[in-house]
Amino acid sequence: MNKKIIGISLLTMFIFTILLAGCTQSESDQADDATNEKEENKDELVLAFGSEPETGFDPTTGWGRYGSPLFQSTLLKRDDDLEIVNDLATGYEVDGEVWTVSLRDNVKFSDGEPLTAEDVVFTFETAMDNASVVDLNVIDKVEAIDEYTVEFTLKQSQSTFVNSLVATGIVPKHAYTEDYAENPIGSGPFQLVQWDKGQQLIVEANPEYYDTEPYFKQITFLFLSEDASFAAAQAGEVDMAYIPAAFSNQEVPGMKLEAVETVDNRGIVFPFVESGEVTEDGLPIGNNVTADVAIRQAINIAVDRQALVDGVLEGYGTPAYTSVDGLPWWNPETVIEDADMDRARTLLEEAGWEDTDGDGILEKDGLKAEFSLYYLASDAIRQSLAIAVADMMEPLGIKINVEGGSWDVIGQHMYSSPVLMGWGSHDPHEMYNIYGSDNAGIDYYNTGYYENETVDAYFEQALAASGEEEAIEFWKKAQWDGETGVSAQGDAAWAWLVNIDHLYLVKDNLDIGDQRIHVHGHGWPATDNIADWKWSN
Repeated sequence: MNKKIIGISLLTMFIFTILLAGCTQSESDQADDATNEKEENKDELVLAFGSEPETGFDPTTGWGRYGSPLFQSTLLKRDDDLEIVNDLATGYEVDGEVWTVSLRDNVKFSDGEPLTAEDVVFTFETAMDNASVVDLNVIDKVEAIDEYTVEFTLKQSQSTFVNSLVATGIVPKHAYTEDYAENPIGSGPFQLVQWDKGQQLIVEANPEYYDTEPYFKQITFLFLSEDASFAAAQAGEVDMAYIPAAFSNQEVPGMKLEAVETVDNRGIVFPFVESGEVTEDGLPIGNNVTADVAIRQAINIAVDRQALVDGVLEGYGTPAYTSVDGLPWWNPETVIEDADMDRARTLLEEAGWEDTDGDGILEKDGLKAEFSLYYLASDAIRQSLAIAVADMMEPLGIKINVEGGSWDVIGQHMYSSPVLMGWGSHDPHEMYNIYGSDNAGIDYYNTGYYENETVDAYFEQALAASGEEEAIEFWKKAQWDGETGVSAQGDAAWAWLVNIDHLYLVKDNLDIGDQRIHVHGHGWPATDNIADWKWSN
């Protein structure tokens, strides 16, 4: 398979030809053909992924933040235990607001030019100027002290700045042009060969790579829908395919199912304040029903998370209690062991909610316990979760009207109605983004206008800590400190529902290594360790 184009249209036509013909080729023959092809192409790999980066492969605008940047290297990285280790850096020191990073002196970009401190400075300054999802506002200045030493001076101490060094791939100052996103040059394990937008991406091993040489010399990424990805696996056209839980019970000869644990969570964010205010754009803020903590806590207590995992996710997932379950900064005291409808009813009764007119919906001071729950209409899992939660709350006397829509539609309602959203990151700073009062009403951050002075103080302490280890105590307290916090025991600003396992069909003899807990997004997070993948025989 030498750089041939397998675009979506051609592959889909091929797949449906097979299906319509009644699969004239037997399953065993398909498996044999696939095995024979692998004998011929031991150093090539074909993967079916769902999406390509809309803005291309430029780390200064966000590429690589949810998986390996492939073409670029980062100063630091996380290992299989999510511990931070060196990559381009040989070490770093923190002295208050000043971070000093020492670089390897043997790194070259794929075009043969050396990587120096000037490239690091250029990368971070460019990212700061681009005003994209790469948030580097905390940087005051970045300077090259010598050829292989970089000094970052922050506006204030911030322990989570280390994640910017983990997530930001370094670009070459000498080769950064207007079309860099489509023609990236970097020092990562692979280099771009061909990108057919909407169809496929072909990469080859970077001969200049300074670390362990990748086993695979060429990898082709096919951008397919979930249905087409599964069909491609059935047809023996791919070595690995991402699939939804709905296909998890269907066996494909010659392939195994890999279920990867994630913090790719789904939950309901509640408007925290009462209605009455509007945004600068005139959008309504607040909801009088969900502003009552009893309503938010009752939903958290009554929702059967395991039933959602078993029913909606076919068992491939875990109940979610926070946005950071299982990560080093997660507070396990946030767990709600079992759904408890009786306890939820008692909580509501004590708060003054009762069904006064016998219509099955609770009331308080003339206000019905009823609201709309918005979800992304194109996402089948979000739709199913929204409907299931609404059904679960009906016996409790809370009426939830589910409303599907585009992000444009949701954006008109997300400050005044609950929304089913998804997050998930290896950066604890995301908690501050979601819950910090400073972020209220900023894009999709803190859409509920949540505010708790104690929680904000914990965030400030976590960010001002000398390092990640010291900060963990404060991240945990922000979730629940025994008296207050963002989790269900406290303010219940969200009802977190599930963490979705990422499912992949993988050729029996393809070793994809130890997959770390995946972050938000199905596909690219699997590539975090792609340089280590190999055939097992």
